[in-house]
Amino acid sequence: MIIQFISDYLKHRLTAKTRHGTHSPFVYKLADEVIYDFSNKSEYKNIEAQRKKLFNDDSEITVTDLGAGSHLNKNRVKKVSQIAKNALKSQRLAQLIYRLAENTKPKTAIELGTCLGITSAYLAKANPEAQIITIEGCPETAGVASNNFKDLDLNNIELHVGNFDLLLPDIIAKQPTLDFVYIDGNHRKDSTINYFKWCLPKVTEDSLLIFDDIYWSKGMKEAWNEIKNHPDVTVTVDLFWIGLVYFKKGQAKEHFKLKFNQ
Repeated sequence: MIIQFISDYLKHRLTAKTRHGTHSPFVYKLADEVIYDFSNKSEYKNIEAQRKKLFNDDSEITVTDLGAGSHLNKNRVKKVSQIAKNALKSQRLAQLIYRLAENTKPKTAIELGTCLGITSAYLAKANPEAQIITIEGCPETAGVASNNFKDLDLNNIELHVGNFDLLLPDIIAKQPTLDFVYIDGNHRKDSTINYFKWCLPKVTEDSLLIFDDIYWSKGMKEAWNEIKNHPDVTVTVDLFWIGLVYFKKGQAKEHFKLKFNQ
């Protein structure tokens, strides 16, 4: 699996372009003003300070893992620092999520996979007036995330704890439209496609769906290809680590690969 992942990464680097190789005005602007905006922003400082605290937090929690589609909960005791180092999105990738949310300006943003809440915090900071709805499968991990939100004085995050497959349909049903959805959980082909299909009735031409770990496995690569080829999808941007999905009306269907170092 690791060898295949490295191979996929090298192939992506060889075929992906930068903003200058992008002929689409929409994607060029997105790349120039959002994806490759590596300027430091004041909103980043406190969140990254919180990340450092997590890296040094040796308290232990019981992690309930519903993942990879297991029908049985797998409980493991882990240090918070271990989870932070292994599971949190990198600083550069989390800040890209921030910029994408800031650019999209959603009234509501949904995140599937809270983890310790760092990416959730970036979503909340990007849109202080927006409602951020985030779902975490593990109660004790969610508890750490909740404490992080309090430490960062974030009051626009609604945290749900439980099985994604049970919670997400109801959350989607309550939204008039879906502005911004970040799917970073349950990395299985069938689940990923289900989440995508559940979102479809509520997307608009201004919606953005983000899929994490699109090269995680053979199944995830197949899911990404199926999503790209769906007739409602007009533009996708493959950054290797994440995939962006747009539904722009009147836009020719195009798929782009851009270089992004996380």
